[in-house]
Parts: sequence; C-alpha cells; structure tokens
Amino acid sequence: MIPIEISAQLPVALAAAPGGIGQFLPIILLFVGMWFLIIAPQRKRQKAHEKMLSELKTGDEIITSGGIYATITNVKDDRLVVRIADNTKIELGKSFVASKISAEVVK
Repeated sequence: MIPIEISAQLPVALAAAPGGIGQFLPIILLFVGMWFLIIAPQRKRQKAHEKMLSELKTGDEIITSGGIYATITNVKDDRLVVRIADNTKIELGKSFVASKISAEVVK
C-alpha cells in the first residue's frame, strides 16, 4: 500500500513545479522596467551635468546647490573661484554647481 500512495502523489508534485525561466520572468521584467524608468534617465541627466561642468568658463553665472547665485572669476582643475557679492570671492568645488544661468533667463 505504501508504494501506491507515493506513486499517486509523484505526478501531482511534478505538475505543480513551474518551468525554469518562467519563475524568473517577473523578476527580469521588473529589472528591465526599472532600468528604463529610473536608471537610464538618471545616467542621461548625470552626463548632461558633467558636460555642463566641463564647459564652465570665466564670466559664466551659476547657481550653487545651496541656492547661491554667483559669477565665475577663475576656473581651476577641481574647483572654481566665484564672486558672490562685491569684493567677496570664494572657492567652490565643481560638484557643488547646480546649474548654469543662461542669458535668456537673466534678461
């Protein structure tokens, strides 16, 4: 009687096990969706920001990540010397520049 019960349960257990790739398909689809919705646009923004930082030059007006409006007076390798008020200059790391103010915005 015992072999009959085991043999009766065996096909049910095999039928309940899904295929190999079918188990991982939702996880793969979730990763692909996250890539297109989160990671790819962030990388695009990061590349645009790095390009903007590399093109900064003396005389450009910028906004720092702290919200300070400044004018670049000197560009160094890893930092900028900016004027934030009359006779007030500070050194600022390039990574702290949030954006460059375009001429159309100022006028």
